[in-house]
Amino acid sequence: MHSPRLPTNERIRSEVLKEYGLLDTFPEEDYDNITKLVATICEVPVSLITMVDGERNFFKSHHGVPFQESPRDISFCGHAILSDDPIYIIKDARMDERFIDNPLIADAGAVFYAGVPLINPEGFALGTLCVFDDQPRILSASQTDALLILGKQVVNSMELRRQNLKLEAAKKQLLQHNLELKKFASHVSHDLKSPLANIMSLTQLLKAELTEKISNTSLEYLHFIEDSALILKDYIDGILLHYKADELLKAEKEDVQLPELCEDIKQLLLAKNDLLKYTGPDEVKNINKSALTQILINLVDNALKYNDEEKRILKITYASTPKYHEFSVSDNGIGIEDGKQDMIFQLFTSLPNTHRKPSTGIGLSTIKNLVNKLDGTIHVQSELGKGSVFTFTIAK
Repeated sequence: MHSPRLPTNERIRSEVLKEYGLLDTFPEEDYDNITKLVATICEVPVSLITMVDGERNFFKSHHGVPFQESPRDISFCGHAILSDDPIYIIKDARMDERFIDNPLIADAGAVFYAGVPLINPEGFALGTLCVFDDQPRILSASQTDALLILGKQVVNSMELRRQNLKLEAAKKQLLQHNLELKKFASHVSHDLKSPLANIMSLTQLLKAELTEKISNTSLEYLHFIEDSALILKDYIDGILLHYKADELLKAEKEDVQLPELCEDIKQLLLAKNDLLKYTGPDEVKNINKSALTQILINLVDNALKYNDEEKRILKITYASTPKYHEFSVSDNGIGIEDGKQDMIFQLFTSLPNTHRKPSTGIGLSTIKNLVNKLDGTIHVQSELGKGSVFTFTIAK
């Protein structure tokens, strides 16, 4: 008996075989259907799909035998993967010096063998689709063709599995990277908020104290510092909102007292001379309060920021439709130029203006994404110098 030699590329071939995730796995119907079909077409008692591993043949599918693996050094398939022929045939192993005294002949009745090497797209022979019989025989042309065709089908199925495993691994890695990025962005953003708040407070104190004592140029420098600090604040708030948006969507729905929510927003954002009115019912039932609160805070904050009136007036309204909760936030601010109103919802897009109102283009994009994931829509109606009305819906 001659044990099959190892291919010259055995180390790489073995590593590639592991990429398919087939070794030591349970039977699968798709592969079992192929071996059953092959046995029927070739009129043989045994058919196998083998993966030629380091020291064994693992049978991904075994029709006609009860065991799931056998030693590689006595295997017929170990010889088949070395062949350059599309199908490797042993008509009578008892008469072939390579298999004389092979225990498979006596113990398993392996007399006839025909195996199609399973060659992957890179050219590695990973195993075989093979058939055995306990007597010598010759395959017909149609049987040979069927064996070759089904061998290609096995390879195709293996490749699909391999690509799916790669996609799953890439998806897992991407999710991990996203989690790390989210953690990093949240950590850095929180760390920046405190010193940035100090810069803004000190700048405002300096402006109040030095307005009458310094030149217009120096006062302009303080304005630039304040604007830059506001831009940084918006970036930080936008980043935090962007990365916690998915968490907001996981919140349980609950009944919300809208007058109380509007009062909370008032205390959080409005200055002494500002006015915020609410129109609508006191309670809205079964809604994601966390997401709603974040959307309203962002829209109210924008309405205040882009408003040069001495008395900034805002109004929040709510109406119920059969399928949606509908909210609107209106203001008496600077307004948005016609034809550019859809641009404000694009990420990192900000409109130039002459009102010293810096913008990052993060907040409204994230809000639109959040509204969309709540199965709603958001749009704006606006006129320069007369204010804006942002209207959004949330599916019930």
